Amino acid sequence: MNKDLTVGNPKTVLWKFCLPLFGSIIFQQLYNIADSLIAGKFIGENALAAVGNSYEITLIFIAFAFGCNMGCSIVVSQLFGAKDYGKLKTAVSTACIFSGLLCVLLMLAGISGCSFLLRLIRTPEEVFAGSKLYLDIYIWGLPFVFFYNIATGIFSALGDSKTPFYFLAASSTSNIAVDILFVRAFGMGIAGVAWATFLCQGVSCILAVLAVWLRLRKIPVRKKPSVFDWNLLKKIMVIAIPSILQQSFISTGNIMIQSVINFFGAPVMAGYSAAVKLNNLVITSFTTIGNGISNYSAQNLGAAQYKRIREGFRAGLNMVWRLCIPFCILYFFFGNHLLLLFMEKSANGALMTGRQFLQILSPFYFVVSAKLVADGILRGISAMRQFMFATLTDLILRVVLAFLLSDWTKSATGIWCAWPIGWTIAMLCSIFFYRRQMKKISKSIA
Repeated sequence: MNKDLTVGNPKTVLWKFCLPLFGSIIFQQLYNIADSLIAGKFIGENALAAVGNSYEITLIFIAFAFGCNMGCSIVVSQLFGAKDYGKLKTAVSTACIFSGLLCVLLMLAGISGCSFLLRLIRTPEEVFAGSKLYLDIYIWGLPFVFFYNIATGIFSALGDSKTPFYFLAASSTSNIAVDILFVRAFGMGIAGVAWATFLCQGVSCILAVLAVWLRLRKIPVRKKPSVFDWNLLKKIMVIAIPSILQQSFISTGNIMIQSVINFFGAPVMAGYSAAVKLNNLVITSFTTIGNGISNYSAQNLGAAQYKRIREGFRAGLNMVWRLCIPFCILYFFFGNHLLLLFMEKSANGALMTGRQFLQILSPFYFVVSAKLVADGILRGISAMRQFMFATLTDLILRVVLAFLLSDWTKSATGIWCAWPIGWTIAMLCSIFFYRRQMKKISKSIA
Protein backbone atom coordinates (compact mmCIF):
# COMPACT_ATOMS: atom_id res chain seq x y z
CA MET A 1 0.00 0.00 0.00
CA ASN A 2 1.34 3.46 -0.98
CA LYS A 3 1.74 5.94 1.88
CA ASP A 4 1.80 9.74 1.76
CA LEU A 5 4.54 10.82 4.19
CA THR A 6 3.56 14.49 3.97
CA VAL A 7 0.60 14.18 6.35
CA GLY A 8 0.22 13.02 9.97
CA ASN A 9 2.39 13.36 13.06
CA PRO A 10 6.03 13.13 11.86
CA LYS A 11 7.10 11.00 14.81
CA THR A 12 4.30 8.48 14.27
CA VAL A 13 4.74 8.51 10.49
CA LEU A 14 8.49 7.84 10.73
CA TRP A 15 8.13 5.06 13.29
CA LYS A 16 5.53 3.28 11.17
CA PHE A 17 7.55 3.78 7.99
CA CYS A 18 11.07 3.11 9.29
CA LEU A 19 10.51 0.15 11.61
CA PRO A 20 9.70 -2.23 8.72
CA LEU A 21 12.82 -0.90 6.98
CA PHE A 22 14.78 -1.69 10.13
CA GLY A 23 13.33 -5.20 10.17
CA SER A 24 14.13 -5.61 6.46
CA ILE A 25 17.79 -4.77 6.89
CA ILE A 26 18.07 -7.12 9.86
CA PHE A 27 16.93 -9.93 7.60
CA GLN A 28 19.12 -8.72 4.73
CA GLN A 29 22.16 -8.83 6.98
CA LEU A 30 21.25 -12.41 7.83
CA TYR A 31 22.51 -13.27 4.35
CA ASN A 32 26.06 -12.27 5.25
CA ILE A 33 25.83 -13.44 8.84
CA ALA A 34 24.52 -16.84 7.72
CA ASP A 35 27.38 -17.20 5.22
CA SER A 36 30.00 -16.50 7.88
CA LEU A 37 28.22 -18.57 10.52
CA ILE A 38 27.96 -21.67 8.31
CA ALA A 39 31.50 -21.22 6.98
CA GLY A 40 33.01 -20.84 10.45
CA LYS A 41 31.03 -23.59 12.17
CA PHE A 42 30.85 -26.25 9.48
CA ILE A 43 33.88 -25.65 7.24
CA GLY A 44 36.60 -24.04 9.40
CA GLU A 45 38.45 -20.92 10.50
CA ASN A 46 40.07 -20.39 7.09
CA ALA A 47 36.66 -20.55 5.42
CA LEU A 48 35.35 -17.91 7.83
CA ALA A 49 38.37 -15.73 7.01
CA ALA A 50 37.83 -16.27 3.26
CA VAL A 51 34.16 -15.26 3.35
CA GLY A 52 34.98 -12.20 5.49
CA ASN A 53 37.83 -11.25 3.19
CA SER A 54 35.56 -11.51 0.12
CA TYR A 55 32.84 -9.51 1.83
CA GLU A 56 34.87 -6.29 1.71
CA ILE A 57 35.13 -6.59 -2.08
CA THR A 58 31.43 -7.42 -2.52
CA LEU A 59 30.68 -4.12 -0.80
CA ILE A 60 32.10 -2.31 -3.85
CA PHE A 61 29.43 -3.89 -6.04
CA ILE A 62 26.76 -3.26 -3.42
CA ALA A 63 27.83 0.41 -3.39
CA PHE A 64 26.76 0.78 -7.03
CA ALA A 65 23.47 -1.03 -6.41
CA PHE A 66 22.83 1.18 -3.37
CA GLY A 67 23.56 4.33 -5.37
CA CYS A 68 21.02 3.31 -8.03
CA ASN A 69 18.55 2.55 -5.24
CA MET A 70 18.96 6.01 -3.70
CA GLY A 71 18.93 7.91 -7.01
CA CYS A 72 15.70 6.24 -8.10
CA SER A 73 14.12 6.37 -4.65
CA ILE A 74 14.72 10.08 -3.97
CA VAL A 75 13.53 11.24 -7.41
CA VAL A 76 10.46 8.97 -7.28
CA SER A 77 9.72 10.22 -3.73
CA GLN A 78 9.81 13.85 -4.87
CA LEU A 79 7.53 13.08 -7.83
CA PHE A 80 5.16 11.10 -5.63
CA GLY A 81 5.01 13.99 -3.15
CA ALA A 82 4.27 16.37 -6.04
CA LYS A 83 1.59 13.92 -7.40
CA ASP A 84 3.30 13.81 -10.83
CA TYR A 85 2.58 10.14 -11.57
CA GLY A 86 3.43 10.18 -15.27
CA LYS A 87 7.00 11.33 -14.66
CA LEU A 88 7.18 8.94 -11.70
CA LYS A 89 6.68 5.94 -14.00
CA THR A 90 9.19 7.33 -16.51
CA ALA A 91 11.73 7.78 -13.70
CA VAL A 92 11.32 4.11 -12.72
CA SER A 93 11.91 2.78 -16.24
CA THR A 94 14.80 5.20 -16.77
CA ALA A 95 16.45 4.01 -13.55
CA CYS A 96 16.01 0.35 -14.56
CA ILE A 97 17.67 0.89 -17.96
CA PHE A 98 20.58 2.81 -16.43
CA SER A 99 21.05 0.22 -13.65
CA GLY A 100 20.98 -2.70 -16.08
CA LEU A 101 23.76 -1.23 -18.22
CA LEU A 102 25.85 -0.39 -15.16
CA CYS A 103 25.40 -3.91 -13.81
CA VAL A 104 26.73 -5.49 -17.04
CA LEU A 105 29.85 -3.31 -16.91
CA LEU A 106 30.48 -4.23 -13.28
CA MET A 107 30.10 -7.93 -13.99
CA LEU A 108 32.72 -7.70 -16.75
CA ALA A 109 35.06 -5.79 -14.44
CA GLY A 110 34.48 -8.23 -11.59
CA ILE A 111 35.10 -11.35 -13.66
CA SER A 112 38.43 -10.00 -14.89
CA GLY A 113 39.65 -8.08 -11.82
CA CYS A 114 38.80 -9.88 -8.58
CA SER A 115 42.07 -11.83 -8.41
CA PHE A 116 43.95 -8.53 -8.65
CA LEU A 117 41.93 -7.04 -5.79
CA LEU A 118 42.52 -10.10 -3.61
CA ARG A 119 46.27 -9.82 -4.24
CA LEU A 120 46.12 -6.07 -3.62
CA ILE A 121 44.75 -6.55 -0.09
CA ARG A 122 47.45 -9.12 0.67
CA THR A 123 45.10 -12.09 1.01
CA PRO A 124 47.02 -14.98 2.64
CA GLU A 125 47.51 -18.03 0.41
CA GLU A 126 45.56 -20.30 2.76
CA VAL A 127 42.37 -18.31 2.18
CA PHE A 128 42.96 -17.02 -1.38
CA ALA A 129 41.30 -19.88 -3.28
CA GLY A 130 38.22 -19.79 -1.04
CA SER A 131 37.89 -16.00 -1.39
CA LYS A 132 38.21 -16.21 -5.18
CA LEU A 133 35.62 -19.00 -5.45
CA TYR A 134 33.09 -17.07 -3.33
CA LEU A 135 33.55 -13.90 -5.39
CA ASP A 136 33.27 -15.67 -8.75
CA ILE A 137 29.84 -17.03 -7.83
CA TYR A 138 28.71 -13.78 -6.21
CA ILE A 139 29.44 -11.74 -9.34
CA TRP A 140 27.05 -13.82 -11.45
CA GLY A 141 24.29 -12.86 -9.04
CA LEU A 142 24.82 -9.09 -9.43
CA PRO A 143 21.68 -8.55 -11.57
CA PHE A 144 19.62 -9.86 -8.65
CA VAL A 145 21.37 -7.47 -6.27
CA PHE A 146 20.82 -4.46 -8.56
CA PHE A 147 17.19 -4.97 -9.46
CA TYR A 148 16.21 -5.98 -5.95
CA ASN A 149 17.67 -2.69 -4.71
CA ILE A 150 15.79 -0.74 -7.39
CA ALA A 151 12.54 -2.48 -6.39
CA THR A 152 12.95 -1.77 -2.68
CA GLY A 153 13.87 1.84 -3.46
CA ILE A 154 10.61 2.25 -5.37
CA PHE A 155 8.56 0.71 -2.58
CA SER A 156 10.17 3.09 -0.07
CA ALA A 157 9.56 6.06 -2.37
CA LEU A 158 5.85 5.17 -2.46
CA GLY A 159 5.78 5.07 1.34
CA ASP A 160 5.55 1.26 1.50
CA SER A 161 8.19 -0.24 3.77
CA LYS A 162 6.28 -3.42 4.64
CA THR A 163 6.38 -5.26 1.30
CA PRO A 164 10.23 -5.38 1.12
CA PHE A 165 10.22 -6.64 4.70
CA TYR A 166 8.04 -9.61 3.78
CA PHE A 167 10.28 -10.55 0.86
CA LEU A 168 13.47 -10.31 2.90
CA ALA A 169 12.09 -12.20 5.88
CA ALA A 170 11.19 -15.15 3.66
CA SER A 171 14.36 -15.15 1.54
CA SER A 172 16.79 -14.64 4.44
CA THR A 173 15.40 -17.45 6.55
CA SER A 174 15.36 -19.75 3.53
CA ASN A 175 18.98 -18.77 2.83
CA ILE A 176 20.05 -20.20 6.18
CA ALA A 177 18.30 -23.48 5.43
CA VAL A 178 19.81 -23.72 1.93
CA ASP A 179 23.27 -22.81 3.34
CA ILE A 180 23.10 -25.74 5.73
CA LEU A 181 21.72 -28.07 3.04
CA PHE A 182 24.47 -27.27 0.53
CA VAL A 183 27.33 -27.32 3.05
CA ARG A 184 26.29 -30.10 5.43
CA ALA A 185 24.25 -32.43 3.23
CA PHE A 186 25.94 -31.90 -0.14
CA GLY A 187 29.45 -31.10 1.15
CA MET A 188 29.87 -28.16 -1.24
CA GLY A 189 32.06 -26.08 1.11
CA ILE A 190 32.45 -22.37 0.37
CA ALA A 191 30.79 -22.86 -3.04
CA GLY A 192 27.67 -24.07 -1.23
CA VAL A 193 27.58 -20.90 0.87
CA ALA A 194 27.86 -18.72 -2.25
CA TRP A 195 25.30 -20.65 -4.32
CA ALA A 196 22.77 -20.56 -1.49
CA THR A 197 22.98 -16.77 -1.39
CA PHE A 198 22.78 -16.61 -5.19
CA LEU A 199 19.58 -18.67 -5.36
CA CYS A 200 17.76 -16.95 -2.50
CA GLN A 201 18.64 -13.46 -3.72
CA GLY A 202 17.42 -14.46 -7.17
CA VAL A 203 14.02 -15.56 -5.92
CA SER A 204 13.52 -12.44 -3.78
CA CYS A 205 14.57 -10.18 -6.69
CA ILE A 206 12.13 -11.73 -9.16
CA LEU A 207 9.23 -11.52 -6.71
CA ALA A 208 10.06 -7.92 -5.73
CA VAL A 209 10.30 -6.72 -9.35
CA LEU A 210 7.00 -8.42 -10.18
CA ALA A 211 5.32 -6.77 -7.17
CA VAL A 212 6.63 -3.33 -8.20
CA TRP A 213 5.32 -3.79 -11.75
CA LEU A 214 1.87 -4.72 -10.45
CA ARG A 215 1.90 -1.77 -8.01
CA LEU A 216 2.85 0.77 -10.69
CA ARG A 217 0.14 -0.50 -13.04
CA LYS A 218 -2.47 0.57 -10.48
CA ILE A 219 -1.27 4.20 -10.40
CA PRO A 220 -3.46 6.19 -12.84
CA VAL A 221 -1.88 8.46 -15.48
CA ARG A 222 -3.46 10.71 -18.14
CA LYS A 223 -1.32 9.46 -21.00
CA LYS A 224 1.18 6.70 -21.60
CA PRO A 225 4.49 7.75 -19.99
CA SER A 226 7.82 7.74 -21.83
CA VAL A 227 10.14 4.79 -21.26
CA PHE A 228 13.26 6.94 -20.94
CA ASP A 229 13.94 10.60 -20.15
CA TRP A 230 17.38 12.24 -20.18
CA ASN A 231 16.37 15.02 -17.77
CA LEU A 232 15.09 12.51 -15.22
CA LEU A 233 18.28 10.46 -15.68
CA LYS A 234 20.29 13.58 -14.81
CA LYS A 235 18.22 14.07 -11.66
CA ILE A 236 18.69 10.42 -10.72
CA MET A 237 22.43 10.64 -11.31
CA VAL A 238 22.75 13.80 -9.19
CA ILE A 239 21.74 11.58 -6.27
CA ALA A 240 23.10 8.25 -7.50
CA ILE A 241 26.66 9.28 -8.38
CA PRO A 242 27.51 10.87 -4.99
CA SER A 243 25.85 7.90 -3.26
CA ILE A 244 27.87 5.46 -5.38
CA LEU A 245 31.06 7.41 -4.75
CA GLN A 246 30.30 7.57 -1.04
CA GLN A 247 29.74 3.84 -0.74
CA SER A 248 32.62 3.03 -3.13
CA PHE A 249 35.04 5.18 -1.16
CA ILE A 250 33.87 3.53 2.04
CA SER A 251 34.32 0.09 0.47
CA THR A 252 37.74 1.04 -0.88
CA GLY A 253 38.68 2.35 2.55
CA ASN A 254 37.46 -0.87 4.14
CA ILE A 255 39.56 -2.85 1.67
CA MET A 256 42.60 -0.79 2.65
CA ILE A 257 41.81 -1.43 6.30
CA GLN A 258 41.35 -5.13 5.48
CA SER A 259 44.87 -5.15 4.04
CA VAL A 260 46.19 -3.90 7.39
CA ILE A 261 44.14 -6.54 9.23
CA ASN A 262 45.44 -9.29 6.91
CA PHE A 263 48.96 -8.41 8.00
CA PHE A 264 48.14 -9.80 11.49
CA GLY A 265 47.20 -13.27 10.19
CA ALA A 266 44.20 -15.61 9.83
CA PRO A 267 43.04 -15.62 13.50
CA VAL A 268 42.71 -11.80 13.54
CA MET A 269 41.05 -11.96 10.11
CA ALA A 270 38.54 -14.54 11.38
CA GLY A 271 37.78 -12.56 14.55
CA TYR A 272 37.30 -9.36 12.58
CA SER A 273 35.16 -11.17 9.99
CA ALA A 274 32.72 -12.33 12.67
CA ALA A 275 32.69 -9.08 14.66
CA VAL A 276 32.35 -6.80 11.64
CA LYS A 277 29.24 -8.75 10.57
CA LEU A 278 27.67 -7.93 13.93
CA ASN A 279 28.83 -4.32 13.67
CA ASN A 280 27.52 -3.98 10.12
CA LEU A 281 24.17 -5.32 11.26
CA VAL A 282 23.85 -2.19 13.43
CA ILE A 283 25.43 0.35 11.07
CA THR A 284 23.48 -0.87 8.05
CA SER A 285 20.28 -0.83 10.10
CA PHE A 286 20.83 2.82 11.02
CA THR A 287 21.81 3.62 7.43
CA THR A 288 18.54 2.10 6.24
CA ILE A 289 16.58 4.19 8.74
CA GLY A 290 18.51 7.17 7.37
CA ASN A 291 17.39 6.14 3.87
CA GLY A 292 13.80 6.08 5.12
CA ILE A 293 14.28 9.59 6.49
CA SER A 294 15.60 10.57 3.03
CA ASN A 295 12.33 9.36 1.46
CA TYR A 296 10.34 11.22 4.12
CA SER A 297 12.36 14.42 3.52
CA ALA A 298 12.11 14.09 -0.26
CA GLN A 299 8.32 13.68 -0.22
CA ASN A 300 7.95 16.68 2.10
CA LEU A 301 10.35 18.72 -0.04
CA GLY A 302 8.25 17.89 -3.12
CA ALA A 303 5.10 18.94 -1.23
CA ALA A 304 6.80 22.12 0.15
CA GLN A 305 6.25 20.92 3.74
CA TYR A 306 9.59 22.25 5.05
CA LYS A 307 8.69 22.43 8.74
CA ARG A 308 8.01 18.69 8.74
CA ILE A 309 11.61 18.03 7.68
CA ARG A 310 12.92 19.58 10.94
CA GLU A 311 10.36 17.61 12.93
CA GLY A 312 11.47 14.47 11.10
CA PHE A 313 15.08 15.04 12.17
CA ARG A 314 14.13 15.16 15.85
CA ALA A 315 11.87 12.12 15.47
CA GLY A 316 14.66 10.25 13.68
CA LEU A 317 17.15 10.93 16.48
CA ASN A 318 14.64 9.72 19.04
CA MET A 319 14.18 6.51 17.07
CA VAL A 320 17.83 5.59 16.48
CA TRP A 321 18.95 6.41 20.02
CA ARG A 322 16.29 4.12 21.45
CA LEU A 323 17.50 1.36 19.16
CA CYS A 324 21.14 2.01 20.16
CA ILE A 325 20.56 1.05 23.80
CA PRO A 326 19.93 -2.71 23.39
CA PHE A 327 22.68 -3.07 20.77
CA CYS A 328 25.26 -1.33 22.98
CA ILE A 329 24.40 -3.48 25.99
CA LEU A 330 24.34 -6.69 23.96
CA TYR A 331 27.63 -6.13 22.15
CA PHE A 332 29.61 -4.64 25.02
CA PHE A 333 28.68 -7.17 27.69
CA PHE A 334 27.66 -10.27 25.73
CA GLY A 335 29.66 -9.97 22.51
CA ASN A 336 31.69 -13.07 23.33
CA HIS A 337 28.57 -15.25 23.31
CA LEU A 338 27.49 -13.83 19.94
CA LEU A 339 30.93 -14.48 18.45
CA LEU A 340 30.69 -18.14 19.47
CA LEU A 341 27.91 -18.48 16.91
CA PHE A 342 30.62 -18.12 14.25
CA MET A 343 33.49 -20.12 15.75
CA GLU A 344 34.52 -22.67 18.33
CA LYS A 345 35.76 -21.88 21.84
CA SER A 346 39.19 -23.17 20.85
CA ALA A 347 39.67 -20.20 18.48
CA ASN A 348 41.03 -18.04 21.30
CA GLY A 349 42.83 -15.49 19.13
CA ALA A 350 39.81 -14.89 16.92
CA LEU A 351 37.48 -14.60 19.92
CA MET A 352 39.71 -12.08 21.66
CA THR A 353 39.96 -9.98 18.48
CA GLY A 354 36.22 -9.94 17.90
CA ARG A 355 35.37 -9.13 21.52
CA GLN A 356 37.82 -6.22 21.62
CA PHE A 357 36.46 -4.82 18.33
CA LEU A 358 32.87 -4.81 19.62
CA GLN A 359 33.73 -3.31 23.00
CA ILE A 360 35.63 -0.41 21.44
CA LEU A 361 32.98 0.42 18.82
CA SER A 362 29.61 -0.24 20.46
CA PRO A 363 29.56 2.77 22.88
CA PHE A 364 29.89 5.07 19.86
CA TYR A 365 26.75 3.81 18.11
CA PHE A 366 24.94 6.85 19.57
CA VAL A 367 27.40 9.08 17.68
CA VAL A 368 27.30 7.39 14.28
CA SER A 369 23.50 6.99 14.37
CA ALA A 370 23.09 10.77 14.80
CA LYS A 371 25.34 11.27 11.77
CA LEU A 372 23.28 8.88 9.66
CA VAL A 373 20.00 10.65 10.54
CA ALA A 374 21.49 14.01 9.48
CA ASP A 375 22.87 12.37 6.32
CA GLY A 376 19.38 11.10 5.54
CA ILE A 377 18.00 14.63 5.60
CA LEU A 378 20.87 15.95 3.46
CA ARG A 379 20.24 13.28 0.82
CA GLY A 380 16.49 13.86 0.86
CA ILE A 381 16.87 17.59 0.19
CA SER A 382 19.59 16.89 -2.45
CA ALA A 383 22.43 18.53 -0.47
CA MET A 384 24.87 15.97 -1.88
CA ARG A 385 28.11 17.98 -1.66
CA GLN A 386 27.69 18.44 2.07
CA PHE A 387 26.72 14.79 2.45
CA MET A 388 29.84 13.69 0.56
CA PHE A 389 32.15 15.93 2.58
CA ALA A 390 30.98 14.51 5.92
CA THR A 391 31.23 10.94 4.65
CA LEU A 392 34.71 11.34 3.19
CA THR A 393 35.91 12.97 6.42
CA ASP A 394 34.91 9.84 8.31
CA LEU A 395 36.49 7.54 5.73
CA ILE A 396 39.81 9.34 5.38
CA LEU A 397 40.27 9.59 9.12
CA ARG A 398 39.48 5.90 9.66
CA VAL A 399 41.86 4.71 6.93
CA VAL A 400 44.77 6.99 7.86
CA LEU A 401 44.39 6.33 11.59
CA ALA A 402 44.11 2.56 11.02
CA PHE A 403 47.56 2.58 9.41
CA LEU A 404 49.11 4.98 11.95
CA LEU A 405 47.64 3.54 15.14
CA SER A 406 48.25 -0.10 14.18
CA ASP A 407 51.89 0.75 13.52
CA TRP A 408 52.14 2.70 16.79
CA THR A 409 50.50 0.01 18.94
CA LYS A 410 51.99 -2.90 16.95
CA SER A 411 48.60 -4.60 17.18
CA ALA A 412 45.14 -4.64 15.62
CA THR A 413 43.81 -2.61 18.58
CA GLY A 414 44.96 0.58 16.87
CA ILE A 415 42.81 -0.27 13.84
CA TRP A 416 39.65 -0.58 15.93
CA CYS A 417 40.31 2.79 17.65
CA ALA A 418 40.18 4.58 14.29
CA TRP A 419 36.42 3.99 13.96
CA PRO A 420 35.18 6.12 16.93
CA ILE A 421 37.43 9.06 16.01
CA GLY A 422 36.19 9.14 12.41
CA TRP A 423 32.55 8.76 13.46
CA THR A 424 32.72 11.61 15.99
CA ILE A 425 34.27 14.20 13.70
CA ALA A 426 32.02 13.24 10.76
CA MET A 427 28.93 13.46 12.98
CA LEU A 428 29.80 17.05 13.90
CA CYS A 429 30.17 17.87 10.19
CA SER A 430 26.82 16.28 9.26
CA ILE A 431 24.91 18.08 12.01
CA PHE A 432 26.51 21.40 11.04
CA PHE A 433 25.59 20.96 7.37
CA TYR A 434 22.03 19.87 8.22
CA ARG A 435 21.44 23.03 10.30
CA ARG A 436 22.97 25.28 7.66
CA GLN A 437 20.88 23.78 4.85
CA MET A 438 17.65 24.11 6.83
CA LYS A 439 18.46 27.78 7.53
CA LYS A 440 18.88 28.31 3.78
CA ILE A 441 15.51 26.72 3.11
CA SER A 442 13.88 28.85 5.80
CA LYS A 443 15.34 32.04 4.33
CA SER A 444 14.23 31.10 0.81
CA ILE A 445 10.57 30.90 1.88
CA ALA A 446 10.62 33.88 4.31
